[in-house]
Amino acid sequence: MNSSINAACDTAIVSFKNVRKKFKTTQGDLLALDDFTLDIAEGESIALLGSSGCGKSTLLRMLVGLDTDYEGSICVKGRPVKGIEQERGMVFQEHRLFPWLTVAKNIELGLLNDQLSPQERQSKIADHVRLVGLDGFADSYPHQLSGGMAQRVSIARGLVSSPRILLLDEPFGALDANTRTQMQQELLRIRAESRITTILVTHDIEEAIYIADRIILLAPRPGRIQKVIKVCEAHPRERTPFEFHRLQKELLYTMTGDEAYAAETRRLESLSPSAIAL
Repeated sequence: MNSSINAACDTAIVSFKNVRKKFKTTQGDLLALDDFTLDIAEGESIALLGSSGCGKSTLLRMLVGLDTDYEGSICVKGRPVKGIEQERGMVFQEHRLFPWLTVAKNIELGLLNDQLSPQERQSKIADHVRLVGLDGFADSYPHQLSGGMAQRVSIARGLVSSPRILLLDEPFGALDANTRTQMQQELLRIRAESRITTILVTHDIEEAIYIADRIILLAPRPGRIQKVIKVCEAHPRERTPFEFHRLQKELLYTMTGDEAYAAETRRLESLSPSAIAL
């Protein structure tokens, strides 16, 4: 694959090399991912964008260490991924909170493998309750929270062990539009404060443009890189400028296979420095 789609290799915190994934089915092997190669720089925000079934969530599961049955290699700072480790946190679409545990106790689950004193443990939990804007709710139970608040707890649980990489699998997909917008802004604030690498799986084009430094557009099954777009506009971003909507339309028509429109947007793209297709 063309090396121009990669971040500088010597600064990469995550490297996918020729990753290929098959699933066993009653009809035989199903090829879910094919020749996926990508380097991600430390501190970068990546969005994996594509339609359902193109392998986005599978890539996250392999990177976090939940699935090790694949061809090719996945490395973090040059070391092959062999299982779940503290340096990689995960946030799922459903908050997956335990209903019988308080907010603080749900967040504490992210510290199960940390060797901390009781005082250090409580301090980290309190810090992350504040980080996600839930002051005053540490002793609340999940049924007492809104959907957005519950997802904040899930993010805090993913961050509390101080991972270098936070993986987010469509974390706002189940929220209403207003809450989703608020949570996207909150994610950007948390990322700026914690300075970690984030990899977001989404099928929402607007969300990808608003959050990511680079958008990795995956073709339908078998999942493979169709296009990589670097979004150069600094944060905080506005959703109303012409360039935002132009890029939104380009991605939509590329995903839906309108080649005439895609060709025209590529021509226009060469005239604008705001979004560069690599």
